[in-house]
Amino acid sequence: MNKLEPTIIPNYLYVFTFEKDFVYADTLTTITNYYRYCFLVSVVYIVLIFVGKHYMSNRPKLELKSTLALWNAFLAVFSIFVFLRMATEMYHTLSNYGFYRSICNPSFLTQDPVSGFWSLLFILSKLVEFGDTMFIVLRKQPLLFLHWYHHVSVLLYAWLCYIETTAYARWNATINSFIHSWMYSYYFLKAMQFIPPKWISIMITTLQILQMIWGCFVTMAAYNYVRSGEYGCSVTPHNAIIGLLIYFTYFILFGKFFKETYLSGKSSKVFEKKNGIHHRIKTN
Repeated sequence: MNKLEPTIIPNYLYVFTFEKDFVYADTLTTITNYYRYCFLVSVVYIVLIFVGKHYMSNRPKLELKSTLALWNAFLAVFSIFVFLRMATEMYHTLSNYGFYRSICNPSFLTQDPVSGFWSLLFILSKLVEFGDTMFIVLRKQPLLFLHWYHHVSVLLYAWLCYIETTAYARWNATINSFIHSWMYSYYFLKAMQFIPPKWISIMITTLQILQMIWGCFVTMAAYNYVRSGEYGCSVTPHNAIIGLLIYFTYFILFGKFFKETYLSGKSSKVFEKKNGIHHRIKTN
């Protein structure tokens, strides 16, 4: 039996018209043609953030509390919607067809218009999330290499996965949107002057590290399926290698961030002095 045989889509409680009418194949040419512009946008983004830092160096910081609250609220709600839709498809695939299908069968794009629609919005949102950096620059907060490296690499890799109909991208979108649901909600509360307890930020960073470990595992598993040739797997070898390298660098950088932020005595004192307001965690 071919393990990539058609997969029945989940029985959603309700499907919106804009979801039902989505056809992945109809978007593929456009997204592929625009992919090269993602590299240009990324270069412009990097240049602008450092020009912006220089511009703000001798100017007072902007608070932007109301704008920041709205920004984070929007991204939190969006992330929750993405997670709920993607998680439904993920649960259906895992419970009915197993782990292999979840990383090798791209039915979430090619057969399920609901998860396909939200997958498209997911990759487009990586452009929108560049706006996170604008607030860091204008509010004169520390800008970590991890922050802008993560934004750029996630954009480029998410688009590549969509273009190549990469099956394990369902894991990327589901886990990422779950963590972002927590992260942007956390930052919304902070922007509203509510100080969340320290354990919440620790939990978010821990989830991010676990995401990177799982990402390494998934990409290696898919690569092994592809190289064995025993079963079909909708993952290209170069995509799996790129994914593994990216996830591994994330793991190193997030681990370093966690150690410096939560495990060193100096960082803990700074954290407490700022009443739990920790802005540097916003990295993905």
